[in-house]
Amino acid sequence: MSGALEGLGLDSDVLALASQEKQDLVLGRITRVDRGMYNVATQSDAKRATLSSALTAQPAPEERPAIGDWVLLDAEDVIEVVLQRRSAFRRGDADRLRAQVVAANIDVVFVVHAVNDEPNFRRLERELALAWESGATPVIVLTKSDDCDDAIALSQRFIAVAQDVEVVVTSAHQRRGLEDLVRFARPNRTVTFIGASGVGKSSLVNALLDEAVQEVKPVRESDGRGRHTTTHRELFSLTGGGVLIDTPGLRSLGMWQSDAGIAKVFADIQSLAQGCRFSDCAHEIEPGCAVMAAASVGEIDPARIANYKAMLAELDSLDRESEVRSRLDKQRRSKLFSRAAETQRQPTLP
Repeated sequence: MSGALEGLGLDSDVLALASQEKQDLVLGRITRVDRGMYNVATQSDAKRATLSSALTAQPAPEERPAIGDWVLLDAEDVIEVVLQRRSAFRRGDADRLRAQVVAANIDVVFVVHAVNDEPNFRRLERELALAWESGATPVIVLTKSDDCDDAIALSQRFIAVAQDVEVVVTSAHQRRGLEDLVRFARPNRTVTFIGASGVGKSSLVNALLDEAVQEVKPVRESDGRGRHTTTHRELFSLTGGGVLIDTPGLRSLGMWQSDAGIAKVFADIQSLAQGCRFSDCAHEIEPGCAVMAAASVGEIDPARIANYKAMLAELDSLDRESEVRSRLDKQRRSKLFSRAAETQRQPTLP
């Protein structure tokens, strides 16, 4: 096991998965996704690949290749197989009933927030739930500490929300905290950056690679919001042997099958709920609610409770919509089958 792919995380598990497929296919890892085209690194060179007809016709977007996927290509540089993922950061897309894979086969998710802006803890909780659900380990990365009067004091507020997730304070300009990030990207480990536009992901990528590989733009002066600098997903090799995936800023973060992730992020609320008088307590006006009692004495932020309930309600809504969609799809297939059978029974004209 040597060559280009070893520097991109190739290990015995990937080789074992590849060995179960057709032996005339070429193993590679997707290093860039841009407008439906795929850059794939193989042991010998880089390919510009397309999808097979079977993958193109795949109705579920999450079943198609994503950045970080290990894939098998044929002699015409067509991706025929997507190997089983060990982890994947997913979010619900615009139509709410499909998942989008933001990054695949990752070990660490760097959840990035800028400390020179008002903290958005509700978004942070959502990001952490999706990160835990991915199968990777989340790490909160606070950027632009050189533009904050007291980054350490602000980081304590993040730690209070983080529920045992490590928090790293960084400054790409001052190269502060970079060594802390590098230690997560050991050989054969893949890390990815997740965050809103303008939080400083591209600057961190450039600092870690010690090269200006990503364009950096200032935030808009009119509203202080970030501009979309990174428009595609791309994978890079780090000097120490790790692999880094940079992604565009995520405006929306729809939930997707995130029960375990939510339980991890809101472990404090779920622990308190064990003391509620009623097992089906909605944590609103019920007598004997341990959660609301804790909120009333300042032990827990009511906004955190509201976000917890909102995320659970979103999952419940997704489940109901999925059941309706499944039933409609089943009825539609049944009608198509009936029409086809009726057509076959009709006598042909002499």
